[in-house]
Amino acid sequence: MSDALRPGRWLLYAVLAAFAVFFLLPLAVVILNSFRTAQEIARSSMLGWPLGLAWQNYVEAWSGYCIAQRCEGIQPYMVNSFLLVIPATILSTALGAIAGYSVSLWRFRGDSVLFAIVVMGVFLPEQMKLIPWAIVLRDLGLSNTISALVLIHTVQGVSFTTLFCRNYYIGIPQDLMKAARVDGAGYFRTFWRIVLPLSPPILIVTVIWQFTGIWNELVYFFGGRYFLRGLTAGAVK
Repeated sequence: MSDALRPGRWLLYAVLAAFAVFFLLPLAVVILNSFRTAQEIARSSMLGWPLGLAWQNYVEAWSGYCIAQRCEGIQPYMVNSFLLVIPATILSTALGAIAGYSVSLWRFRGDSVLFAIVVMGVFLPEQMKLIPWAIVLRDLGLSNTISALVLIHTVQGVSFTTLFCRNYYIGIPQDLMKAARVDGAGYFRTFWRIVLPLSPPILIVTVIWQFTGIWNELVYFFGGRYFLRGLTAGAVK
C-alpha cells in the first residue's frame, strides 16, 4: 500500500514545492536586489544576480534614506512599530486567554450574554468605531500617541482572542476543573497550573493573528499616508 501511494505522494510534494517557489520568488528578487546598487539595476533589469554585496544599502535604508522629506531612514518607523505591536499583542492575547477561560471553564451567571457582547466586536464595522475612539482618546489625553494605538488594538483584539481561546478551552475536560476545585485551587491558580500549560497551541495562533494583523494595519496606515503624499507632490509638479 505504501508503494502504491508513493507516486501520488511525490506528486503532492512536487506541487507543494512549486507553490512554495512561486510564492517565495518575489522575496528572493527583493533580497537579491537589496545587494545591488541603483546603477547596477538601471544598467540591466530588476531580475539579476548582484555583482557584489552592497551592504551600504542596508546602512542607508536604516538610518539615512529619505522618506517623505525626512532623511532618517526606517529606524524610527521600525522602533515605533515594535513599540506598538509587541505590547498590543501581549496584552490582547493575555486578556483573551483569561476571558476565554472565564466563559468556558469557570462558568458564572450571565457568562453566555457577556461572551456574546464581547464577540460582537468581531462583527462591528471599523467605521462605527472611529468617532467613539476619537472621543475616548481625546478625553484620556492620548491623541497622537503610540499608547493610544496600543489601547485601540488591545481592546479591539480582545474580541478575536476571546473567541479563539474560548473555542479551544471548551475542549478541556470539566473533570480537570472539578479536581482542581476539590484540591482547593482557586480561579487564578487553576488557570496558571492547569489551563495555561495546555494553551500553547491556541496562544501561538492568537499571537500570530494579532501580530500580523496589527503590523499589516500599521504598514497600510503609514504606507497609505506616504502614497497620498507622493500623489499630491506629483500633482503639484
